[in-house]
Amino acid sequence: MQMTGAEMILECLIREGVEVVFGLPGGANLPLYDALPRYFPRIRHYLVRHEQAAALAADAYARVTGRVGVCFATSGPGATNLVTGIANAWMDSVPVVAITGSVVRGLIGRDGFQEADITGITIPITKHNYLVRDVRAIPRVLREAFYIARSGRPGPVLVDIPRDVQQERAEFEWPEEARPRGYRPPVEPDPRAVEQAARLIAESDRPLILAGHGVIIAQAYDELRELAERANVPVITTLLGISGFPPDHPLYLGMPGMHGMHWNNLAISEADLLIAVGMRFDDRVTGRLKDFAPRARVIHIEVDPAEVGKNVRPTVTLLGDARVCLRRLNGEVRYKERSEWFARLEALKQAYPSLVYPDDPEEVRPQYVIQKIYEMTDGDAYFVTGVGQHQMWAAQFFRGRRPNSFITSGGLGTMGYEIPGAIGVQVARPGDLVWAICGDGGFQMTCQELATVAENGLPIKFAIIDNGHHGMVRQWQQLFYRGNLVASRLRNPDFVRLAEAYGILGLRAVRREDVPAVIDRALRHPGPVLIDFRVKQDENCYPMVPPGASLQETIGLPEEYRALAPKPSAVEVES
Repeated sequence: MQMTGAEMILECLIREGVEVVFGLPGGANLPLYDALPRYFPRIRHYLVRHEQAAALAADAYARVTGRVGVCFATSGPGATNLVTGIANAWMDSVPVVAITGSVVRGLIGRDGFQEADITGITIPITKHNYLVRDVRAIPRVLREAFYIARSGRPGPVLVDIPRDVQQERAEFEWPEEARPRGYRPPVEPDPRAVEQAARLIAESDRPLILAGHGVIIAQAYDELRELAERANVPVITTLLGISGFPPDHPLYLGMPGMHGMHWNNLAISEADLLIAVGMRFDDRVTGRLKDFAPRARVIHIEVDPAEVGKNVRPTVTLLGDARVCLRRLNGEVRYKERSEWFARLEALKQAYPSLVYPDDPEEVRPQYVIQKIYEMTDGDAYFVTGVGQHQMWAAQFFRGRRPNSFITSGGLGTMGYEIPGAIGVQVARPGDLVWAICGDGGFQMTCQELATVAENGLPIKFAIIDNGHHGMVRQWQQLFYRGNLVASRLRNPDFVRLAEAYGILGLRAVRREDVPAVIDRALRHPGPVLIDFRVKQDENCYPMVPPGASLQETIGLPEEYRALAPKPSAVEVES
């Protein structure tokens, strides 16, 4: 069948099962947009106000659905505006295919209007990218792009197609399968490594599981739980591993690292075995690397060979898909009583509390707002966050009941993720409740997307934790830069009026007693709602590992907070 290049792109998307695209048209991808209505409603297009939001919404859509997220942009600034979103997907292993229009072939390399070498720019932040100069190659290239994006360790792929290639006609030939040369991601672990890992678990008296994003990507929730229960091993989840294990499970210990639970940081330092599943030992987890887990042997379950030994040298590696690896390992492990280890963990939890704060009726504490949202939704929602203090509190107090319901930017730490991220999640899960927990600084980086929310009637509930500052920057300046607060104070707009300008219900809470009422009203309102929570401005996020310090050097809660925690039992605690 003869088609134009633009029609081929859309036909490929249909054959790859794509139902949703986030994008913004421009001169170099107008042939694609010209053809797009012929594929409605099989493909739904969401017009964003900035291309970065298209990439971030596609990222969030992919995280929730497990399918490849797709975004469109034009050449030059349209394509470069995608870069932050592509880098975000790269750092967090999210399958995204970005399709950009390019200047016509005769202008490539001549600095034509809105020309940018987007394939060159994105080499370090994509699994692969393509510049398509022959219209006949479009089906093969897109077939490969989707295969590469979703297989092995997922990630973004960019396909750049000149405008005149989109307009050319050729025979559409769909390849039966994708066979990118030299690309064979591992799936099955070595059986001898599985036996060795099971032996290490049997020998261990103080083991811990560190579960990361790989568990969620592989949808290995049941397998992880089986390993924990079968081998009787407590579970810590990284930031991106949150919601990969039930937060109310008796074996769950919470998050480790820079703002993780104090007890976890000390427990990692005392463990004799770490079972790391789908995580890459990034610095926010390990603290100062040379002092990380000094007594532990390490089992690393990982699908990407490039991550093995990059930061922490494993004793045993199970190379392959996390779900497959865990199934093989579960067949080999046996229950072992570890009462002394569990007693020690309980003692650490009591001696180093991490989740208490003053209950002040005159001020709104950010922790209280976040706890109240979890409580009043009964955890039955998707929770999308930005980056900063509010993100860490949302992670610390997480009580969602659904697997894969905590959506956040981890590796890149992209401020402004919360709005386009929530859009992607709400589009993916139209019948479910979506809360965006926002910082007042990050919110203003992508708040133009409130227009996308309103235009499409997406009933997202936005909770702005408004402390009038770039809160984490202020905290670092206070603690590590002599209290010299520079460029961290924010003069914010009236967020309620901003919401109303977009036709969105705006609410505000300035006292503690206001908080339940506005959350309740937001839950009862059928459309989008923005709540401006005016919280205590100088609240700091603890525990905290200072930059460059070890986990053993974690700064605990302030003494007046610790005094509010339940008193330790008679269990002996080493300081």
